[in-house]
Amino acid sequence: MDVASILNTTKTTQTTETKEAAATPTLDYNAFLHLLIAQMRNQDPMEPMKSSDYVAQLATFSQVEKTMQTNDRIASLLNTNNLQLAESLVGKMVISDENSTGGVVVAAKVMPNGVMVLLDNGAEIMVGPGLIIGEKAAEPPAADTGGSGEETTT
Repeated sequence: MDVASILNTTKTTQTTETKEAAATPTLDYNAFLHLLIAQMRNQDPMEPMKSSDYVAQLATFSQVEKTMQTNDRIASLLNTNNLQLAESLVGKMVISDENSTGGVVVAAKVMPNGVMVLLDNGAEIMVGPGLIIGEKAAEPPAADTGGSGEETTT
């Protein structure tokens, strides 16, 4: 058996995995499954994995799966929250945190990183800390050019 070729393959695989690990700091679900399968395939048949170790890894696998489901649910809740926020902002007066842009919200767009509003003057503002939100200013009553509509006699 040529041990050198196995060692070279292992070294190449480890180098590739190290580069991938540096690029992505966390393992996703598929990566975890690939690692578990690779470990099971490459275990020594003369010294198989202890059943307690196998059970511990299956428990870890279950935790990873539940964590991913929880993350999906949290993302769904955040999306729902952003949709409600976007709906509630339409028709409101907003002023940016720098007081440089302001106007009435005519539309709102849910973005991956939050909510962006489109103002009546064409400006777009990302909703975030420091944004001033208020009710649309009431329009002044129409000026009375003549009488009050009532006739007075003297």
